[in-house]
Amino acid sequence: MSEYRRIESALIHGGIYGDKYTKSVNVPIYQTSTYEQTGIGEEPVWEYSRTGNPTRAALEALIAELEGGTSGFAFASGMAAITAVLSLFRTGDRILISSNVYGGTFRVLDKVFNHFGITYSIEDTTDLASLEKSITADVKAILVESPANPLLTVTDIGAVSRIAAKHGILSIVDNTFMTPYLQRPLELGADIVIHSATKYLGGHSDVVAGLVVVKDKELAEKIAFIQNSTGGVLGPFDSFLLIKGIKTLGVRLDRHVENAEKAAKFLSKHKAVKKVYYPGLPDAQGYEINKKQAKNGGAMISFELYENYDIKKFFKSLRLVALAESLGGVESLVCHPASMTHASIPWDIRQQIGITDGLIRLSTGIESIDDILEDLSQAIAESEG
Repeated sequence: MSEYRRIESALIHGGIYGDKYTKSVNVPIYQTSTYEQTGIGEEPVWEYSRTGNPTRAALEALIAELEGGTSGFAFASGMAAITAVLSLFRTGDRILISSNVYGGTFRVLDKVFNHFGITYSIEDTTDLASLEKSITADVKAILVESPANPLLTVTDIGAVSRIAAKHGILSIVDNTFMTPYLQRPLELGADIVIHSATKYLGGHSDVVAGLVVVKDKELAEKIAFIQNSTGGVLGPFDSFLLIKGIKTLGVRLDRHVENAEKAAKFLSKHKAVKKVYYPGLPDAQGYEINKKQAKNGGAMISFELYENYDIKKFFKSLRLVALAESLGGVESLVCHPASMTHASIPWDIRQQIGITDGLIRLSTGIESIDDILEDLSQAIAESEG
């Protein structure tokens, strides 16, 4: 942190704090599209809210400080943020992506940017030697999630960033699952950090937003140009909601993680559960790497039931935990990645990378852990064939 050494304080006081005109402790919602200017040819501080808005600027300064970057950018959704970053590339460029990433990231590369001659390759980013061998002259970036969605695969962010730097390409990290409270990729060497701020940063399932942070000033200028030119910016009211959500990120995530650790241990010992994916378990893939680069294992869990359990009955039997898209809100949510978040990935690729039809993803909320476990337990019992 800059002025605030501890992130718990920076979450509340970081970036642009309060309002200098009224001394309000909250940044006001500047709900305006345009600004009165003093004269022709005079450089205005504010001119048009697509280009810049004081409420959005406060959010952008806050996320930049929290991630340890020089500049932050706020977008209308996580996908708008990813789209802006991918717009840095040109026809003939190729991007290496983690073998399990959010389905929307795959879809926008496969179905949109592919039309412009920007291609991708799916790689096992945990295998550093193989990853480096995949870097050819057309590769311009490596895009990773760690932990990845939905198998919670852990990639060594520092090592990947060093490989990217060695070859003169960009390292991009989607930090949605961890947030800067648990993990800061720029400090590990990454060039760009992306967030679906809809999730933990907002934290209350009431705002859709995306954030990007960079540390290089030249790269910041490029993304600022793309943000202004393409216009997928976050509005002032949603920016206000996101600042408000970030203020409680620390206390929320402490509870999220506490519940997730207990839920992961419960599921790993349950007779109906075939496999649990959670980087906070000592026997998990990448446990030691995650321990080195993150504060803990986060609050996302994926698991599979044995074949004699009907997952459709499991989902229908839940009473407290909701079946829904998204994650990171105060309420516990489950989803079926194969038919929901990752349905855009072809079946054969899903099987190859391990996103099976039996995979269940759990976003552990902040309810009583006893209520969460009781609900999971009764739903599993109801689903037994």
